[in-house]
Amino acid sequence: MTPDSETELAEVVRTTDGPLRIIGGGTRSVGRPVTGEALSVAGLSGVTLHEPGALTLVARAGTPVAEVEEVLAGAGQRLPFEPVDHRALLGTEGQPTLGGMVAANASGPRRVQAGACRDFLLGVRFVDGSGEVVKNGGRVMKNVTGYDLVKLMAGSWGTLGVLTEVSFKVLPRTAEVATLRLRGLSDDDAVRALTAGLGSPFEVTGAAHDPQAGETMLRIEGFADSVAYRAGRLGDVLAPFGEVEVERDPEHVRAAWRRVRDVEAFADRAGDVWRVSVKPSDGPELARRAGAEAVLYDWGGGLVWLLTPEGRDLRPRIDGLKGHATLVRAAEATRASIAPFPPEPAPVAALTTGLRRKFDPRGILNPGLMD
Repeated sequence: MTPDSETELAEVVRTTDGPLRIIGGGTRSVGRPVTGEALSVAGLSGVTLHEPGALTLVARAGTPVAEVEEVLAGAGQRLPFEPVDHRALLGTEGQPTLGGMVAANASGPRRVQAGACRDFLLGVRFVDGSGEVVKNGGRVMKNVTGYDLVKLMAGSWGTLGVLTEVSFKVLPRTAEVATLRLRGLSDDDAVRALTAGLGSPFEVTGAAHDPQAGETMLRIEGFADSVAYRAGRLGDVLAPFGEVEVERDPEHVRAAWRRVRDVEAFADRAGDVWRVSVKPSDGPELARRAGAEAVLYDWGGGLVWLLTPEGRDLRPRIDGLKGHATLVRAAEATRASIAPFPPEPAPVAALTTGLRRKFDPRGILNPGLMD
């Protein structure tokens, strides 16, 4: 089913007599397999408002992310949180949509400095499990009406409601960019270097380490003179860790951070993929315990991507380390037997259950996906 209006979508949800599998662009197949009739928001597409001077954009949930980025680029702006494109990693096709991006809270390397998708979400419209249309939030940052509910929809994976429209705060694109690169560091030294860079006053907007490539990278952005000055000063901070290379070619820099953002190194390799959020200093120990075939560190070491043998439950191996492990890619049988999303403490689980019952009393929206 592909409704072409919010009213039609609400009627579909209101009158359905079975579970619904919510689809945006079909590119983010994370979570447990969902049985039910497919309900696509692809028919709800298009940018409905863009006010460059107010740094705001409103678009329907089925709008391709690429279309939004093109509109913003025409005004010298961008989505600040650098949304992840999961297609290469998950082997999916189609076009990532704005609603799917919000539902997954898909945030890339710049999150370490700018914040996550939910931090820039100003307002939402969605259809809840009863078929009622809910509007929450606004179009400007100072309008905080219902702000917590707006943020709640980010990362809910379609289990609380079917998004129909979202509004964002956007930011200007930067004029220049540079990557500072160290080579051959151990994981422990790499995390120390990333921590030193992020702790400096030079506004690092990306901090990643790829042990397979032997590269440790930090990114800075801004006006040309500022980037040149900060690159030099940041190089002094990093000098104790080894020789520092500076890359200023914008195409090369963008390509390098796209590889980190989309975890391209794991795309064509067999195995399960885990995404683990931990304290950066625990990242190397996590990798050692995991026995992974490949590792990628982002967010200064606070986000660790692991490629592991198929069907292995990672969580018992890293028990005792504080963090959250999400199974991002695996066969359906593995996702059915191992909870893809991290188990919640009992009090949090009770709140989650209560919210789902409130917004989806019949339990028809992506049932079982996050269980």
